[in-house]
Amino acid sequence: MSAPATDPRLHTFSHYPAIPAPAVVRRGLRVLAAHPCNYLPDRMARSVAFYAADMPVRIYEDCMDAGFRRSGRLVYQPTCTGCRECVPIRVPVDQFKPSKSQRRCWNRNHDLQVTVQDAAPDDEAFDLYLRYLHDWHADHSQDHRDRDSFESFLYDSPVPTCEFRYRVPGGKLVAVGLCDLGEKSISSVYFFFDPSQSRRGLGTLGALRELQFARERGLAYYYLGYWIRDCRAMTYKSSFRPFQVLDGDGVWRRADDQFDGRAHHHESSEPSAGH
Repeated sequence: MSAPATDPRLHTFSHYPAIPAPAVVRRGLRVLAAHPCNYLPDRMARSVAFYAADMPVRIYEDCMDAGFRRSGRLVYQPTCTGCRECVPIRVPVDQFKPSKSQRRCWNRNHDLQVTVQDAAPDDEAFDLYLRYLHDWHADHSQDHRDRDSFESFLYDSPVPTCEFRYRVPGGKLVAVGLCDLGEKSISSVYFFFDPSQSRRGLGTLGALRELQFARERGLAYYYLGYWIRDCRAMTYKSSFRPFQVLDGDGVWRRADDQFDGRAHHHESSEPSAGH
């Protein structure tokens, strides 16, 4: 549900600890074990989740409108005690207007070949993903580093998922973006790229291409996952404007006027992932 643009940001109540899940999935919800937060230091994260072998896209969109995301076939919702920092964010596609820096990024990458296909893992994408983790995130852990984990994390999906592939002249793969497709929306799942090509701003380009794809297909919303106020890796999401956030009462409200300074400061941050 969306509120008119004229509605105030203030609302009268907030669901606790999170917005209720769609009724059709509630019986399958399970409380996951607490674990250190991936985004904010010195905090413990808690979630509820359900496993979905397959899911009608309408139900998936209802889940996103209740603050859920997915990792593989696990569909989860943050329910952290005393914390509501994971704020779902989306862009109304037909209202989006790129900034000057986003237009420069688009023009800077005019030489890239971009293809869209059904998501299908291969050695080329896996090798790029490993370079991305090692060189960009300095992640030397073994999480998702074997081929089976890579595929289950990114390519095993309960809904239709497409893949954007970006190649430089000569054919070398330099970026991959995965997105879920709904009846009225596209949802960014993950984006990874060749760190040696970082000057191109490929993360920003990926979001712009996905927005263009959504516009061409008449999709209403582009879901970007969670916006987290104090996590620099997530603040880039507020540079795609106008945007809406999902408030604690379950209503989407336009909010870009609330974050002008912070979004401008971080607009050059390189996007890395859809979650």
